[in-house]
Amino acid sequence: MFADKESFKQAYLMKLLEGEGLTLNEATLWDKFSALVILLKEKISMYRAVNRNSQSLDKQVYYFSMEFLIGRLLLNYLINFKIEDLVREGLADLSIDLDDLLEQEADPGLGNGGLGRLAACFLDSMAFLGIGGHGNGIRYKYGLFEQKIVSGNQVEVADNWLMNGYPWETCKPEEAIVVKLKGNVRTDIIDGRLTFFHENYESVLAVPYDVPIMSYDNTLCINTLRLWSAKPICGELDLACFNRGEFNLTSSYESEVETISYILYPDESSRAGRELRLKQEYFFVAAGLGSIVRNYKKRHSSISLQGFSRWVAVHINDTHPVLCIPELMRILIDEEGLGWNEAWNITVNTISFTNHTIMPEAMEKWPIDLVKSLLPRIYLIIEEIDRRFKEDLKRRFMDDEEAISNTQIFKDGYVRMANLAIIGSSSVNGVAKLHTDIIKNEVFKDFYRIFGYKFNNKTNGVNYRRFLLAANPKLSHLITDAIGPNWKEDAGELKKLHGLKDNPSFLEQLAKVKYENKCRLVERIKKTQGLVLDPMSIFDVQVKRIHAYKRQLLNVLKIMHLYNKAINDPESLTGSHTFIFGGKAAPGYHYAKTVIKLINALSRKIEQDPKVNKKLKIVFIENFNVSQGELIYPAADISEQISTASKEASGTGNMKFMMNGALTLGTLDGANVEIKEAVGEENIFIFGLNAEQVLNYTRNGGYKSWDEYHANSIISTCVDQLRGGFFENMGEEFRVLYDSLLIYNDEFFVLKDFPSYIDTHKKLQALYLDQKSWNRISLVNIAESGIFSSDRSIREYADGIWKIKYRNVNNLTSH
Repeated sequence: MFADKESFKQAYLMKLLEGEGLTLNEATLWDKFSALVILLKEKISMYRAVNRNSQSLDKQVYYFSMEFLIGRLLLNYLINFKIEDLVREGLADLSIDLDDLLEQEADPGLGNGGLGRLAACFLDSMAFLGIGGHGNGIRYKYGLFEQKIVSGNQVEVADNWLMNGYPWETCKPEEAIVVKLKGNVRTDIIDGRLTFFHENYESVLAVPYDVPIMSYDNTLCINTLRLWSAKPICGELDLACFNRGEFNLTSSYESEVETISYILYPDESSRAGRELRLKQEYFFVAAGLGSIVRNYKKRHSSISLQGFSRWVAVHINDTHPVLCIPELMRILIDEEGLGWNEAWNITVNTISFTNHTIMPEAMEKWPIDLVKSLLPRIYLIIEEIDRRFKEDLKRRFMDDEEAISNTQIFKDGYVRMANLAIIGSSSVNGVAKLHTDIIKNEVFKDFYRIFGYKFNNKTNGVNYRRFLLAANPKLSHLITDAIGPNWKEDAGELKKLHGLKDNPSFLEQLAKVKYENKCRLVERIKKTQGLVLDPMSIFDVQVKRIHAYKRQLLNVLKIMHLYNKAINDPESLTGSHTFIFGGKAAPGYHYAKTVIKLINALSRKIEQDPKVNKKLKIVFIENFNVSQGELIYPAADISEQISTASKEASGTGNMKFMMNGALTLGTLDGANVEIKEAVGEENIFIFGLNAEQVLNYTRNGGYKSWDEYHANSIISTCVDQLRGGFFENMGEEFRVLYDSLLIYNDEFFVLKDFPSYIDTHKKLQALYLDQKSWNRISLVNIAESGIFSSDRSIREYADGIWKIKYRNVNNLTSH
């Protein structure tokens, strides 16, 4: 990329001048950051241009997702180009600290949690493996929200991440797509064929912004994350109205259109909110597919659309992009003139679907009248898909009304999106072995009887080059010095670390790295929150979306128990304990927001109590995001993965903690099951009910939380403290949590699992005193983490679903 440090410095100074005509002395930190990004982006564009012709002839994967939590890119791209040291030294010669420039980059507000982070990891691994794989999503102006903690409460403010622009993106207005909403559908017979005309519609212009996706040491494959922004069509501005001074009318039109790409997951408590959410889902689906079909016809002008699925794979990440199915049918039938059967075969063979949940409230469904009024042509196509499917099903399952009822798309006044996804896709995959078994045998058991050949498992993975190589440089250097550099391209090489698990010197170095990473986090927390933490204490971490099934409440009850013990017997706590929480609650999710308030209330109570505040600390990390995670994962000692068994599809935080040497404290849920298989039961700390037990209780009843409450004085004491005067001036603030446990019979088995959780945590406390054994288990977890690389996941998708060639990691040749 750059011949040497001097050539970099010369190119960088020229880029500063080209941009705003600035000299080094005149430039702000933002100017200096932007110049570096633009310089790198130009080099990426150069590599892409050189390889465009050969790459465009390969099959292309388009990954549709409502979320792409890509995080900051600059440091990762410097590492991917292998020029971090060169750039750091070159900037230092110019009296610029690279770390100062890295802090200028905002975390793009393009996602919320694991769904979006998985999508970002997958894009990276597709690029690394040489797969032409492109993201397709929405360019949210304000993202989800920025979380502030005010008096212990979550307060949501707009995440204005685009305030200064985003230098990584390139706007492509010439590739805009017109998206049509509302209106009516007229039919006519033309040349003996029933033809549909969408009329009186409202037009929205979808303008693409492209972000380059490149991975580690592979400039042969530069992919794209395409993000769509909603803009008004200029021709629809009523100029006469504007000139009469009726500005509100014209600005109202523009605002209504642009609102489509304003925020992630608008509140659906009103019809307007539900309509906006459905608009968003159709908007990026219609724009993405319109662009894909247009580009296909350019690239393959000599090939008919019957060959579309040979050259294009469309993957839908959860149910949000399921409208890809009727929209591709609409394009093929209405715009390209294909018959229904031809279009259906192409659609099914092109589209594949990943399911991410078994939670009933997360199974997306839309009121029929809303779909019919907002998307009239799409509604007719879904109606026809449902009709044909039921006809076929009745021929095959004539006596099984239950199977027909459970699999129909239209039911109880709603359009069921998961059912549409399964019917209209060639592949349906779960994201962990346990999750896939549950969707086959429980959630979609009737569909599994019908379409058994479609169902398969693809366990999630994470981009270890971001969350280990880049996020934990001290550990990365230690690993490279021990086993060589090949692990950076083949995560399976990490298994070689097993040879060092009985090496006292290496284990001491491993512990030193963990301590230094904890000190780094301590400094950041002191700077941002004014809290002073002890890096010698156990860092016990739970950072993830706040939700009842993820059971942050169970963790808090444990800390309340430790507090109660310490008050009665200060010597009962061995060592000191720092509990770190982070995560956002959905704005309308009162229970989750109350949990956040409880965490902060307990933190204040402990901090103000001199009897225990030297041994117990609680920290809530405000506005947890990718960048925060990159500091937290390397510093964690204990990884809390304590969801109710059978409720978490997979989890990816568990993998990030594991590869950074944290020990997992968790249930046999999601990918925890596979982590246990990888490391052995002696190197993971499992407690509580398993999935089968939870499902049996759910199906057959028999669990009474009051019995647990009355049988265990520790439980009753902690639960009662949610209501009594334990928290000063809180009144009935935490009544909703108390009621969830006792009045509503503890849906997520918090009290049932509490004794086992306390006992297992106690074992971890004791183990921490034996640092040699602790470090040995930590090393085993790092050594076995390679199987959870997203490179492995994507190879499985490429082989089993997309049928596409990729670069073999072991010898870096074509598969």
